[in-house]
Amino acid sequence: MKASERRSSITRATTETKIELQLDLDGGPIEVATGVDFFDHMLHALAKHAGLGLRLHASGDGMDNHHLIEDVGIALGKAFHEALGEKRGVARFGSVMVPLDDALVAASIDLSGRPYLNFRVTFLRDDLGAMPTEMVGEFFRALTDNAKMTLHLIQMHGHVAHHVCEAAFKAFARAFAAAKLAAGDEIPSTKGVLE
Repeated sequence: MKASERRSSITRATTETKIELQLDLDGGPIEVATGVDFFDHMLHALAKHAGLGLRLHASGDGMDNHHLIEDVGIALGKAFHEALGEKRGVARFGSVMVPLDDALVAASIDLSGRPYLNFRVTFLRDDLGAMPTEMVGEFFRALTDNAKMTLHLIQMHGHVAHHVCEAAFKAFARAFAAAKLAAGDEIPSTKGVLE
């Protein structure tokens, strides 16, 4: 797949949320509006550090923003999966550690086609603005399940919730940036397929 073709467009409408998302794996404008300021900040950081073009407009039913954050994870995961296609020519793996002041978070990704999340990040407060901290793990679970990727996201240090959360999003982004890189024209698997 040519780099210029690594795009996806997802529309998701339920009784709980409405989401419109356009993704370009190889960069472009970033425009994020979910109505949850801290979540917007995290998604913008994710797109920036992963080298993505992302246009995302989402609204939810207001139920503590649970449905909104989870459904954005679902839509973004589906967009990743669709844009990666058969994953021909990608590096496949990416690992990184990201510091942010007191926080240090490690991320390791395999675009394996097998969804798995090892999320070991904890928060010392219940929310970051209108974003419940318990939803950080739920966002990454929805994303990895629908992107069909393996993700290990592990907090090594940190106590300031803002820093820990931002380091987690940026660590994911940097690891994904490495995994999506063009590395030839073959499917990086001894099986010849990454489903």
